[in-house]
Amino acid sequence: MPKATYRQDAGLHGETLACEELARRGYAILERRYRTRFGEIDIVATEAGMLVFVEVKARKTIDYGDAASTIPLWKRRRIAAMALDYLAWFDRLEAPCRFDVVAIDGLGTRRQRIEVIPDAFVVDGR
Repeated sequence: MPKATYRQDAGLHGETLACEELARRGYAILERRYRTRFGEIDIVATEAGMLVFVEVKARKTIDYGDAASTIPLWKRRRIAAMALDYLAWFDRLEAPCRFDVVAIDGLGTRRQRIEVIPDAFVVDGR
């Protein structure tokens, strides 16, 4: 079996840090790396009765922008499609939900910073 790449390792580490931070803030983690036909949802959680779909973005450096600013429109739409798939699969189409982002800048450095951005984006019909 091939060794995991640095990027995969960094992604797993970032998701672990994100889960720890979310749990510290009172989120209940339901799923991690949930696979749908459209891709993978990093984290599915609940917080204050709300179903939360969490995208984790981690960067070692900010040379190409901070982690929070790296989710383009096409990715937000894909996350929404994955969330809808999840809601349909678990018969929760009427459940209140939102999209949060956990942004980790300086991953693995002394300047590591974790930011939780609740309700980070909405997905419109465009």
